Amino acid sequence: MRILIAGLMLAASTIWVQGAELNPAAVSIKLPDKLVWRDPESSGTNQAVLQGDPNKPGLYIVMNRFKPGNMSRPHFHPNDRFITVIKGTWWVGTGTKFDPNATVPVPAGSFVTDYAKQVHYDGAKDEEVLLLIVGEGPATRTDAEVK
Repeated sequence: MRILIAGLMLAASTIWVQGAELNPAAVSIKLPDKLVWRDPESSGTNQAVLQGDPNKPGLYIVMNRFKPGNMSRPHFHPNDRFITVIKGTWWVGTGTKFDPNATVPVPAGSFVTDYAKQVHYDGAKDEEVLLLIVGEGPATRTDAEVK
């Protein structure tokens, strides 16, 4: 009987939550199917801007999706970038010589800081990787590879 009552209470609370209306002046929600991904099919890395504009000065928040096998080449950014790995294993390396075998795995749930003007490269090896990136714009990138 207790299990039946608990189940009914859970079902009732679920119906109530689904029917609740939020004040749009207090909260904004964008569901995954409403995200606008830039270059969704043509690029090895796609980006959805969640807040701000990475091309302009100021705070920005983006979600980057690395397709399997896509890695950036050595580069640096003018400002610190704060990254949370949401899905997959992200691979990170440092230095001006590109060597995917010298990267370290960063699993989902990890937090990474790319420090300003420090050379790094990163990407996905055998699975899709989803990152949440917070930074100060403009989010430029300078190539730094030495061959």
